[in-house]
Amino acid sequence: MSAGPSTGSVPTAGALRHVLSHLVTPLLMCIGMGLAYLGAFHAPEPHDLRVDVVGSGASAQVLAQTLQDKGDGALSVRTVADRAGAVDHLRTQQSYGAYVPGGSPELIVAGASSDTTATVVQKVFTEVAAGQGEPLRVTDVAPTADGDPTGQGIFFLLVAVSIGSYASVAVIGGAGAVLALRIRVALAIGTSLVVSLIGVAFAGPVFGLVDHGLGGLWAMAWLYSAGILLIGVGLHTFLKRWTTLGVMLLFVMLNFTSSGGIFRPELQPGFFGSLHAFWNGAGFVEGVRSHVYFGGYALGGHVLVLALWFVAGLAVVGVAGPAEARRRREAAARAQAVEAAARTHAVEVARSAAGAEEEMEEAVGV
Repeated sequence: MSAGPSTGSVPTAGALRHVLSHLVTPLLMCIGMGLAYLGAFHAPEPHDLRVDVVGSGASAQVLAQTLQDKGDGALSVRTVADRAGAVDHLRTQQSYGAYVPGGSPELIVAGASSDTTATVVQKVFTEVAAGQGEPLRVTDVAPTADGDPTGQGIFFLLVAVSIGSYASVAVIGGAGAVLALRIRVALAIGTSLVVSLIGVAFAGPVFGLVDHGLGGLWAMAWLYSAGILLIGVGLHTFLKRWTTLGVMLLFVMLNFTSSGGIFRPELQPGFFGSLHAFWNGAGFVEGVRSHVYFGGYALGGHVLVLALWFVAGLAVVGVAGPAEARRRREAAARAQAVEAAARTHAVEVARSAAGAEEEMEEAVGV
């Protein structure tokens, strides 16, 4: 009677251990997402945020120095001689706000750089104008498209393209594991083309996130998606079931949080701000902003970031190829060894059977 439960408990215990071991991955994702998103977004505070005060007289100098001292590292305040120079700084993203003092004070911003940054700057200079007893007039010299009033549509486009890319890695690496690496690479390139076209459809005709420059946006979306897919397909050779966690770390946890799509690096902790300089999500977001809203200023640097991630994907795939070939050779050698051992065993069994037959014949006197 007691044999039944004990026999059934063995597979149950094994299955439970199997499930628990696989639960490690989503729990690590939970921890990673919490650390990344809350670490990057929970308490945005400006640091070294560049703003200009327009004017060359003593009053402008005093105001700039007062704001600099009062900010205690939050602002980096400079004076600029005239309004045209301040606008040029905004349109080349050298500053994120310009205050023109006087009887009718004006704040000039470039909303396409970052809506949240413009909001922070507006809050600062609204208080300055209020201290002078005047209302503040705000002028946006780089407004976003009508379909993206908050300026964050590009970030959510980044999310869509990223999910389409890294989720495809799991399919190509898992369901396509039996395929040759060159076929998986071709699937990755083809999938990135489809994902980028979906992204362009969202950005243009579906939601109107941008009103021009769709060709350049497509090129950057393809380069971005292809880099993710190539890196993911290559990593699957080495990480296996941990690939999903690996690509989420690279292209979600560290990527979305450092992209500048919600908060620019001047409003984030230093770690995420430093990633902004070379991570692929930042390359895409800032590249699209530059292409669509800022006349292509510094676009080459952002495209270079995307291209280097694409090259990194090719390099990872290039390393994965020889590794897979070596594993196939080792597997073939093991199979041959098993086959040889089986043949040897069969010969020994045959010999033993023959010897036993001879002994039997002798015993019965045949």
